[in-house]
Amino acid sequence: MPLLNIVLYQPEIPSNTGNIARSCLATGSRLHLIKPLGFSIDDRQLKRAGLDYWHEADVRIWESVEELFAATRDEAARRFFFTTKTQRPYYEAKFRPGDWFFFGRETKGLPESLLEANADRCVTIPIESGARSLNLSVAAGVAIFEARRQFAAEAAG
Repeated sequence: MPLLNIVLYQPEIPSNTGNIARSCLATGSRLHLIKPLGFSIDDRQLKRAGLDYWHEADVRIWESVEELFAATRDEAARRFFFTTKTQRPYYEAKFRPGDWFFFGRETKGLPESLLEANADRCVTIPIESGARSLNLSVAAGVAIFEARRQFAAEAAG
């Protein structure tokens, strides 16, 4: 089982996806990409951002979020949706190994319908009001390493 499942909903910028793939590889997490992608996975920028690790990363590609949900129905309770459209800080959530972290497109975030259907599992990374949002790869890194911090704290007792 992967440490975490990181889901990118219709990512648009190859360097963000490459950076997140590298973070997933470094943490034993699995990366899930939901189509359509705003780039080819053969994109040179994607591979450059993921360095030469891209082929080693555990990446799954899904035709739609519905396909992913159908295939992972048993894991639905452990899904978290990262968005700027909620007030619940990510650090108030209690993460567990195997959890699913969903991130939206760089320009539009996650679909409103998905956020509304999962309002109790939406979390945000608080930022100052002058910024619209964090870069996608930064946000994913914050989430992944907060989960790892929580796992280490729990293991230490």
